[in-house]
Amino acid sequence: MKQLLIIPDRSRLCDSLALAERYGTGFEFNDLFYPDVLDDERTMEEICSTYAAAELPSFRTLHGAFFDVIPFSPDRRIREISELRIDQSIEAARRIGAGAVVFHTNYNPFLNSDAYVESFIEKNTSFWSEILRNNTDICIYLENMFDTSPDIMAALAEKLCCHTNFGICYDHAHAVISGTPPLIWAKKLGRYVKHIHINDNDLRADLHLAWGSGSIDRKQFYDIYAEHMDGASVLVETTSVEAQRSSLEMLSADGVI
Repeated sequence: MKQLLIIPDRSRLCDSLALAERYGTGFEFNDLFYPDVLDDERTMEEICSTYAAAELPSFRTLHGAFFDVIPFSPDRRIREISELRIDQSIEAARRIGAGAVVFHTNYNPFLNSDAYVESFIEKNTSFWSEILRNNTDICIYLENMFDTSPDIMAALAEKLCCHTNFGICYDHAHAVISGTPPLIWAKKLGRYVKHIHINDNDLRADLHLAWGSGSIDRKQFYDIYAEHMDGASVLVETTSVEAQRSSLEMLSADGVI
């Protein structure tokens, strides 16, 4: 795999740094997407200062705001706060030295009328095109979350792929429980995927278990990665240091790192 990442635990930063050094991973920061953090300069400065004082891995990404972030909403006020959260997340990435930010599509699969789908694609294309043009120093990765198939993301990606700083963040665990087989996701989105999230689950719920401790077919993922997403960075998306260590040990035992 091209580049692995883990989520640093700020309360156990020494442990996170040691694990990153042992396996050569980067960091994806998950402590800067909370609204209360984004709106509190003192807290933001404390977090950034803690990380700045450490010798961090050079490869860094950041998970952007996603709570109620709907830039395609028909409600102007919701669009305004969504754009604010996205702008704040991109600025947070700059402050912490991250080269990419992950945002969720927040597509609602229960609103599947032709009018909703067309509006979703049109409004997201317009919104993200402007974000991408105005922030060429930062990569923007859109992640499948509630999406039940890759079709709408593929249609959106086709319109945004002209921007070199655009990519899809493919969450394999989300795809596994989406109702659409992961191979179909890979075939539809693979050429747009620049970043991947992996963890394990029971094939029913998004549990964020350590890789190899649930029911996900690991070999299927490795085959999908090799054939359709080779070169994309991969985040082991578990929060505890112990679960990350277990996941990395499993990846090593499987011979993929």
